[in-house]
Amino acid sequence: MKKKLEKIIEWILWKSRLFVIFAVLASVFSSLVLIILATYDIFLMIFDIASALGQKTVIYELQKTVIARIIGAVDLYLIATVLLIFGIGLYELFISKIVHIEEDKKSAGILVVHSLDQLKEKLAKVIIMVLIVSFFKNAIEMKYEDILQILYLGLGIFLISLSLYLTHKKH
Repeated sequence: MKKKLEKIIEWILWKSRLFVIFAVLASVFSSLVLIILATYDIFLMIFDIASALGQKTVIYELQKTVIARIIGAVDLYLIATVLLIFGIGLYELFISKIVHIEEDKKSAGILVVHSLDQLKEKLAKVIIMVLIVSFFKNAIEMKYEDILQILYLGLGIFLISLSLYLTHKKH
């Protein structure tokens, strides 16, 4: 009786891993939503550029706006990538291996996940890129009024460079 109960509990525990499918679906859906939003923002920006082409007085302000919106869209695309990698990685780790990922030569193995550590490493790299893009966006929008703010900008750029160096050092 004890062995039968133990087998039933183990079977239930093993099948409970399938609840991860909700996280997988939510991550992939969220990724799709962010890609749509970023693409929509890019199209709106294109229409804004087209409507402002004849007006010389707004060109300088439009340049700053365009750069900020493009960086914002890149930021959304990167976050969407994080969510997609996370969803696919969870599926591979908890549900089933995806044969197409292993066979596809185009992806260069970016979506192949064999361990939780490997998933965390892939996510960390993309998250670092999201942080860099966010820093860049804020650096562009900021008004530099004194030398201390410019010094902080330089320090921030140095720290970003250092973090990129350290993440790629083992390669």
